[in-house]
Order: sequence, then structure tokens, then C-alpha cells
Amino acid sequence: MGNRISGTSSEARRRESAAALKERPSAQVLIIGGGINGVGTFRDLALQGVDVALVERGDYCQGASGASSHMIHGGIRYLENGEFRLVKESVVERNRLLRIAPHYVKPLQTTIPIFSTFSGILSAPVRFLTHKQGKPKERGAFLIKLGLSIYDFFSRDGGSVPKHQFLGRDKALAALPQLHQGIKYTATYFDASVHNPERLTLDVLQDGEKAGHAAGGAAGGSARASNYVSLVSMGANGVRLRDELTGAEFDFQADVIVNTTGAWVDLTNQAMGAASTFMGGTKGSHIVLDHPELLAACNGREIFFEHTDGRIVLIYPMGDRVLVGTTDVDADMSQDAVCTEEEVDYFFDLVGHVFPTIAVDRNHIVYSFSGVRPLPRHDATQPGFVSRDYRIERSVRTGEGAAATPGGKAAVVLSLVGGKWTTFRALAEHMTNDVLRELGKERKVSTAKLAIGGGAGFPVTAQAEQEWIKSHMGPGLDAGRVEGLLTRYGTRAGEVIAFLKAGEDAPLRSTRELSVRELEFMAHNEQVGHLVDVLIRRTSLAFRGLVTGELLNEIAEALGGPLGWDATKRQAEVRLAQEVLHRYHKVNVHSLVD
Repeated sequence: MGNRISGTSSEARRRESAAALKERPSAQVLIIGGGINGVGTFRDLALQGVDVALVERGDYCQGASGASSHMIHGGIRYLENGEFRLVKESVVERNRLLRIAPHYVKPLQTTIPIFSTFSGILSAPVRFLTHKQGKPKERGAFLIKLGLSIYDFFSRDGGSVPKHQFLGRDKALAALPQLHQGIKYTATYFDASVHNPERLTLDVLQDGEKAGHAAGGAAGGSARASNYVSLVSMGANGVRLRDELTGAEFDFQADVIVNTTGAWVDLTNQAMGAASTFMGGTKGSHIVLDHPELLAACNGREIFFEHTDGRIVLIYPMGDRVLVGTTDVDADMSQDAVCTEEEVDYFFDLVGHVFPTIAVDRNHIVYSFSGVRPLPRHDATQPGFVSRDYRIERSVRTGEGAAATPGGKAAVVLSLVGGKWTTFRALAEHMTNDVLRELGKERKVSTAKLAIGGGAGFPVTAQAEQEWIKSHMGPGLDAGRVEGLLTRYGTRAGEVIAFLKAGEDAPLRSTRELSVRELEFMAHNEQVGHLVDVLIRRTSLAFRGLVTGELLNEIAEALGGPLGWDATKRQAEVRLAQEVLHRYHKVNVHSLVD
């Protein structure tokens, strides 16, 4: 999505982060783009002791990283494209994330409804051998069985999930009775989901900042990051950056510039004076439904299948909501990415294809979102067959107007083309190794087994979780509230709870999920730039359709103190939140502010 939000603010934590860049306007490495791949690279470089800075023109995880299908998966369909390396890496990284980020990444039982036995058995080999796409054709049981067997093989070392299972029609309908009666089989296997991608991104970012402070001492640390800072241009004094919340511009120098702006990589390179033609992203949209009958029909599983047009679609429960997606259409980068009425009709059609007796209409939609996948430029007639693999393009800015570096040399620019959520750690490792090579440095630390943020010491059994909750309860912190904090922060909830206990606190009137002091904690520690950041990326309140006018005003009031918002600013933030939710997520919230 990457929608830019403008405004003015005097917020504390975010302001301090931007000030750290202005006060020391140089680094060995500058990363442009605060999605999961940029943030993952930031963390890895910081752990190697590299002086690294990161800027993001909007909020962290605001673009494609925050508009994903919330899946951590191997990508079984990529096998047909011959992308065995990518699938193997994805399966290995899926298993790894289940271990190092257990607070956010959870096993996801996935069922594929199958309507034929041998469909696609001729077209798939032709596509694999010739890379010709041909007419979309639904896969039958034989092809799916073959793909899942390869999938299981890739998981054999260090596997964290069970092997797949096939069921015939009768047993399949006994498990999922509202499935289409025309099915012949179901195939069930495990992938994983990430219910809080935005918070996982914040955890990765904060790990990087912590590593940078440990390496940089009291001088502000060797790892600095700020959201709402954009790249304007590149010149003899380095890159020109602009603080989007204050309008202030300043120059910044770096030996290596890492461009991880996703679908906007070409536009970022153009702003730096060297236009590229690497990208050819596709738009993916999703809707979130409040639909108890559909939720029950899924029986706790993701329903994952190929529609008749060859596109992969999914229906799966997230808490008490159901996520339905995804579309895959060529993106117009001149337009904001939003879920269209045609896409909504498409979603309803696919739900009917799997659960024909369940009625779904627009009244069930509580939220929608859309983003542009950072895919490579392609000539595919079917966007679903565009490679999801990634590569790194290297260039050197030379000649008149080229950026100077702290050492007086021309800057090296590394542009990331492609990449997906599941492989962000491996991708960051690859990018970091390339950067270290440019700097003449060696890797010091591997991230392969390093717990992420609140995943460190996270209770892995139900009993251990209950013990953790009981040990952190106290006045105003009953079991339900502590459980909610553990879900939101992982074991970092311990820091939040200590902050809550250190002062007077009170829950919000409009929701029991937040309190005044927790909002203060977010303001001081999580670079909140706008009210809408809390609704969409610090909590799941917007995602679940729980935003009300009273909630908007309460949060604005609670943030006003720590962020220095007067009455006029608070009203502006409420109106901005209404506009963003309506324009980009089709949510109408009426404010209590005149």
C-alpha cells in the first residue's frame, strides 16, 4: 500500500529517532524502506556491529509487509514453476520462525478441497519444462499429492510440523460438513500464520536498535531508525531526506545505500538519479469478515485452494474473524492500492465455490486491505505465475551529482527485487553478507537460531502460558488482561506490565484491551507518529472492526500528553484516522469530535 500520511506532530519517541539521524547525518549503511525485509536487514547489520541507519516514509510495515495474507508458508504452487530453491528455503524458514518467533508465528492446519483426480497432469509438466503458462487448469489429487510429498521432503531436517494427509470424500465431509458436496478428496498439511505481522516487524526493529546501542555506547547507538522520513533526492552532499511530520530536510551520507522499498524500488532509484526497471508488482487484496457460520465451517483450519482462473485463494480464521484473499492483478503504481468492489464480488464467488450453502454479503465485511507485491518485472499473462524469488541488484553512483560518502567515495546502491514474508530472515542474511563484502567486514553473529523480540523465553505449552499469566497478574491486571498483553508483545509484555504498575492506570471506556498507561508506553517506546498507527499497526482493533468514535477520541486524548498534542492536533488526528480507515480500508467511523 505505502500510502503516505502527512501532518505535523511533536511526538517524543519518533521525534528523538529522527533527531538522531539529523544530529549525526552519516552512517556506513543507510537502508531506505521499513518493511520486513528492510527492518530484517537493519537488525542483522546491527548485530554485526555495523553503523546502520534506516528510514521509512510512512510507518513501519505500512506497505506490502502489512498487507500480506498473514501466512508463513513454503509456497507449494511454486514447485510447478520449478522454483525448488525458493520452496526449500521457504519451508526451512517457516520451521525456523516457528522456533524463534513463537509469540507471533503459529502452526496453521491447512486443507485443500480437491474436485478431480488427474486434472492438470498434462499441463503442469509442460509449464514446468517450457515455462509456458497456457490456460489455467485446476490441479487434481495426483499433482497435489506429488507437490505435498516434495513439501514434506524439504521439511525432513528440523521439521516442526506433521506430514500431510489425504482423505476421501466421506471422511473429508465428516470433518468439514459444509464443504462443497462435489469434492472427491481433501489434502491436509501444516504451514504457519503470523497474526501480528506489524508487531513482529517492530520486534525485529527493536532488536536491531538494542544491538546498535550495545555496540555504540552512549553516543546514540550505531543503529538508528525513524519512520515518517522519506528520501527526496541524491546529490553531492549525500541523499536528501525529509521528516514527513515536520517538513524539515537534511542531507545524509552513507558508504552503502540499501533500497528495500518494495514495489517502489524503481521510483526510489529514480529519486536518486538512476532510474531502473526492475519491478513489476501485482496488487493483492483481502477482506475480513465477522461471520460466525463461516468461522465454524472452517473448523479452525485454513481452506487453501486454486480457483478456476488459476489463482490461489484462501479462507481462514483469525481469532473470531475470517480472512478471505487474495487477488493477484497487475498494479498501477500511480493509483493507491485499495480493495475494489469487483474484488469483493470475486471473494464472495470463491467462498461460494467452497462453501455453497453459506451466504456472505457486504454487511459481514469489517475491514479490507490491499498492497502491491514487490515482484520482478515480468511478461506473464497470469500474475499468479510470476516468480516470488528475490535478487539483489548492485550499482555505483558515479559522475556529476553522485552522492558523496563519509569516506569521499561514490556510494554503492543495493536494490532488493522481490522477496516475501516467509524468507525475510534468510533474505536479510543474504543482503547483510553483500553489504559486509562491500565494507570489507566479516559476519560476527548468525540470526538462524536467535530468538526475535518477545519470542525469547515464550511459553511453548498451554500450562507454561497459564503459569506465565498467573505470575504477572496484579491490581488491574486480571488473567484476561495479562493474556492480551502476552499475545500483543510476547514476553516483552513483562516490560509493559512493569510500566503499567509503576503509575496510575485505567482501562479505556470503549475497550478493555487498552489502558491509558499502555498507550503511554507505545508513545514512548514504539515511534507512534499518528493515531491511526495504533489502530492498524500497534493493535488489531481496526483489523477486527472494533474502531468506534468513542475509541478514536479516547486514544487521541491518552496520546495527547506523551506526544504533545493539543486539542486542535487531537481533532486533526481523529479526522485523519477516519479518512485513512474509510479511504483505504472501507471502514466508516463517525467521530464524537465536532
